[in-house]
Amino acid sequence: MYMRFTKNRKALSTVVTTLIILVVSVLLATVVTYYAINVTSTRVQEEALHLTKQHVWYNTSGGWAEGAIVILNTGGKDVVIDKISVRGQECDWTNVYFWRTNNVTVSDDLQVTTNPLNGSSVSITVQGASRNFTRASDDITLRSGYTMVVYIKDPDSIALNDVGVTVGINVFTSNAQYYKEVNVEAAQ
Repeated sequence: MYMRFTKNRKALSTVVTTLIILVVSVLLATVVTYYAINVTSTRVQEEALHLTKQHVWYNTSGGWAEGAIVILNTGGKDVVIDKISVRGQECDWTNVYFWRTNNVTVSDDLQVTTNPLNGSSVSITVQGASRNFTRASDDITLRSGYTMVVYIKDPDSIALNDVGVTVGINVFTSNAQYYKEVNVEAAQ
């Protein structure tokens, strides 16, 4: 009777068992991989700044320099701009003037000012209208969907000999660094 019982017992072969274990392992690894990609890609895509219309001018008659750039927050979350640097040198916040908007599209090119930036606020023409720029005192916030125009008084140590030289403008947030290159232009 005992012999008959062992002969009637049915079981999976070793090959089929190995295949099942392999398939389950591969499926589990695939699910974990897709989850990790989803988590990292959604976090990276939340912050996105677009830098455009960058300029650095040197006023040959006045002996002063000025920089300007437009920053668009195209990402899904608000950002804090920690630092702006020109040619690798951090710009002091007291030399940074900004204007934020969510209802004006800045499509015109930025123009150099006729006088050096000075005071706690300045008026600069952007997109055909005079805009009130505020001097920064600390890190600057930029809400999602907003545009910010930044003017920098005396960035780095731009001098007459730098006209025609390529310099970089960096915008730093807590999560990323954004970089644009520009040639120093002569302004009268």
